[in-house]
Amino acid sequence: MSHKEKLPFIPLNIAVLTVSDTRTPDNDSSGDTLVNGALEANHQVVARTIVKDDIYQLRSIVSQWIASESIQAILITGGTGFTSRDNTPQALTLLFDREVEGFGELFRAISYEEIGTSTIQSRAFAGVANETVIFALPGSPNACRTGWDKIIKQQLDANHGPCNFVPHLKGVDLAACLSRD
Repeated sequence: MSHKEKLPFIPLNIAVLTVSDTRTPDNDSSGDTLVNGALEANHQVVARTIVKDDIYQLRSIVSQWIASESIQAILITGGTGFTSRDNTPQALTLLFDREVEGFGELFRAISYEEIGTSTIQSRAFAGVANETVIFALPGSPNACRTGWDKIIKQQLDANHGPCNFVPHLKGVDLAACLSRD
């Protein structure tokens, strides 16, 4: 298959987690941003929850989703700053089989254009565990929009080249994705 030929769209099963001590389903605008982005891209949101910023609650939920046979990607918003209640990186990076160092670097580079040097206070990160890709973003709708629109959306699209995460995810026909010239 030529690199310019399109693969059939592969809708992914995505879980969305909001990490917050204050958000509720009625005011979770960052979670809404990620859900809407995923749905507009024709993916399926198969799980969504809000959890307090507690290391063990975070690990419990994300571990269950990683172990699930149906969840292929996890989008997290919140808990990536520098306050004493921001525990998402230290809670979750130890669950990774591999870290995706370039995600945080690229997110901060793009964010610099939007918020200047304040971007250094973002500890956005990503990794892969049990063939599930996990992206963690700051807890603001603008940060979620930036992360989704400018990075994650393309990386969850089998037609984005020269590479993307789709062939590395559980339940995906690896041969179909990797047969590009």
